[in-house]
Amino acid sequence: MNELDLPMMKSMMGQRIWKLMKTNPEEFKRETRAYFALGYPNFTVKRVKYPIVYLQDDRGLYR
Repeated sequence: MNELDLPMMKSMMGQRIWKLMKTNPEEFKRETRAYFALGYPNFTVKRVKYPIVYLQDDRGLYR
């Protein structure tokens, strides 16, 4: 849940990005945000815990 007690969307991404988590954490963050910006515009990455990425819906549909 997020600050408005709305459920988060769960998604996944490829191993290429996950490998960056240990070798280059800053690049991992950039790549993760860029990946989901293309696939899920108006969603924000809020948490990552392998293999799940939690996304917040920023479209304002539930506010």
